[in-house]
Amino acid sequence: MMHLSTPRYDQDRLGIIFRASPRQSDVMIVAGTLTNKMAPALRQVYDQMPDPRWVISMGSCANGGGYYHYSYSVVRGCDRIVPVDIYVPGCPPTSEALMYGIFQLQRKMRNTKITRMWYRR
Repeated sequence: MMHLSTPRYDQDRLGIIFRASPRQSDVMIVAGTLTNKMAPALRQVYDQMPDPRWVISMGSCANGGGYYHYSYSVVRGCDRIVPVDIYVPGCPPTSEALMYGIFQLQRKMRNTKITRMWYRR
């Protein structure tokens, strides 16, 4: 994910900005192995995100458990905890694959016609 912020890919020109707080974000990227102990925290972060919200599952560890699939403490895919919109394959996934996944998500956002209210009534 850090390669996207370098000048070669330049995520800022595409409107992709990393945020530290889930309350300021639209998209959550799940990367790495998800354990049973971390699953409630992932769900809590997902619940703190404002609607509409999207999830990208990045890499084979997040998609299906990866190398640790048969371990007793690993969740076999983050889609068992949160609804996933885009799956990015790879171990590790390349920066181009993540960018392609983000472009696919942008296309999905354009086609769903969901608007966000920028003010409170």
